[in-house]
Amino acid sequence: MTPSDTERALDEALALVARNPDGGGHRAAPWPRAREIAARTGAAVRPRTHRAALSDALGEVLAAPLDALTDLPPFDTSAMDGWAVAGPGPWAVREGSDVLAGSARPDPLADGEAVRIATGARIPAEATAVIRSEHCRTAGGRLHAERDVHAGQDIRPRGQECRSGDQLLPAGAIVTPAVLGLAAAAGYDDLLTRPRPRVEILVLGDELLTEGRPHDGLIRDALSPMIGPWLAGTGARIIATHRLGDDAESAEALLEAVTGSEADLVITTGGTAAGPVDHVHPVLSRAGAELLVDGVAVRPGHPMLLARLDGGARHLVGLPGNPLAAVSGLLTLAEPLLRGLAGRAPRPRYAVPVRDAVPGHPYDTRLVPVVLRYDQAVPLRYNGPAMLRGIAAADALAVVPPNGARAGQELEMLDLAWAGGGCFT
Repeated sequence: MTPSDTERALDEALALVARNPDGGGHRAAPWPRAREIAARTGAAVRPRTHRAALSDALGEVLAAPLDALTDLPPFDTSAMDGWAVAGPGPWAVREGSDVLAGSARPDPLADGEAVRIATGARIPAEATAVIRSEHCRTAGGRLHAERDVHAGQDIRPRGQECRSGDQLLPAGAIVTPAVLGLAAAAGYDDLLTRPRPRVEILVLGDELLTEGRPHDGLIRDALSPMIGPWLAGTGARIIATHRLGDDAESAEALLEAVTGSEADLVITTGGTAAGPVDHVHPVLSRAGAELLVDGVAVRPGHPMLLARLDGGARHLVGLPGNPLAAVSGLLTLAEPLLRGLAGRAPRPRYAVPVRDAVPGHPYDTRLVPVVLRYDQAVPLRYNGPAMLRGIAAADALAVVPPNGARAGQELEMLDLAWAGGGCFT
């Protein structure tokens, strides 16, 4: 994205906030608008680039087109183990000079001559075809074909896949394992990429245990084990996860963590409502943050937020403390923002009919865990804001409009990080 494109995307994101009477106020933003603001805000950030060794580039995004540095293949090669032959047969067998992959340029073949050749080996000059080992036989020092031989068969000609300078992939392509293989074959040792966005996670709450069973009003921290791997699956690089309490001293620690973080995105969990120990809003105010989204009309996950820090150099997404509500916030705000920061295109939108009727909220969008079976989405029962049983079994979340959906109605699906190919998509 050029500087002018970046400025234009930033203007559009700000215009969305300005037109939205809910974003930045105390009323909730409509769910589709909240996602749009998050996506455009991420895309508006001036991109960083670096050179990454092939071993470190997986999951990052190409910052420049991938152009071939050589012809592929760089010379005529054998596509099969067999015999390189010249002219019509039968052919006199050249003994003691097999042509192997990686060997020096072989001697030319004379008309009517054959030499044994390995897959990937350089084709001798004047050779007209390669005959697979299983399609020929030798007798009396001569090679006999058992099938018709056609000129050029089983020879990969130089430049068959690409010529030097051809564009193999455009800027913006995600570096997958296959891209790493292509880049290596094309002669690259490193790639110019956009690095993964850096994320710091702050888990808030005095009631959270880090081990053992829940007891005496205390519950296990289900968010720390989940959020880091989830965000890593969307292409983020987790630089730290911290746990903070709910008291006044913890509020000061939260302020220090938010203002001192080196992350591109700070994720907080809990503390986004207006209770006596909900410190996120006061801390953001003290940090001079600009609220872009302050509450979203979605269930679960209503009290989520998106804030701009340091004039847009960094961002914060505040997730609710209930597990499924936090997942709602990840998919509504964090993932679209991160895709923009990483230079990834939005996920393709698709819809699937639901097998059963799904109850809706009178005014808000609902996100309901579903499994995908035989071109239908089957809603799962365990979909309360504090429940993880449904999402653990789910393939996606169905976007249910206000007032619900009837059986057979097509609903938009939000893929989960692991169901949609993880950091490679």
